[in-house]
Amino acid sequence: MTGRRAAAGPADEGARGRFERIYQTLRARICLLDYAPGSRLREEDLADEFCVSRTPIRRVLVKLEAEGLLRSMHGVGTIVTDIEADELAQVYELRVELAELTGKLSPVVVDKALVARFRDIRARCDQMVADGDPRSFSQINMEFFHLFTTLTANEPLREISERLYYQTARIWLKTASRLRNFEELINNEFATFQREVADITEAVEQGDLVAAGHVRRAHIAMSFSRIRKAAGADGGSASAAT
Repeated sequence: MTGRRAAAGPADEGARGRFERIYQTLRARICLLDYAPGSRLREEDLADEFCVSRTPIRRVLVKLEAEGLLRSMHGVGTIVTDIEADELAQVYELRVELAELTGKLSPVVVDKALVARFRDIRARCDQMVADGDPRSFSQINMEFFHLFTTLTANEPLREISERLYYQTARIWLKTASRLRNFEELINNEFATFQREVADITEAVEQGDLVAAGHVRRAHIAMSFSRIRKAAGADGGSASAAT
């Protein structure tokens, strides 16, 4: 364990708010590899860190296990699962189709505030590319995913898309460093993501959410194509994220 102590949430956040805060924090740590595959998560340590009883921690761990990010092993405890690129084909296939639906089902009204949020993340994406930090890339990729899902008011679509996204979110950080052409890969992935953010931002500025969905669909499909190509070239390792 890291020995960190999480900041306490608002006094009035309530049980549901605490659950969501802890859940989202642990999920992000898993997907950013703060908890590497095989790491053991101890209820008592997490309860102490988040200043809660073990009951909400147990509920969070159960949910993360149901989503495939954790596994409970008898006599061992709760372990962070591992993942490989060749396990993700069907997940990516479904993500490709859902991305397009985001622009079609219950589209939201595009206002100045929404456009401003996309412009802001585009500017931060440009800075991320200049900095060249893989972890920052993964973090802003997560942020952009959540921003993109706000383009639809269809809650079931958003929930399913989120679950599938986090099943694939770790693969890039986990495998990128294995590849022989690591620096070239980093530059290519950063530039590709930068184009995606720019194109979707432009579509949102024009109020064309169907176009935004098409762009997202294409980039997820191309991401998986790069995963398969890298896997074939590097004996099973792969990388890409979107």
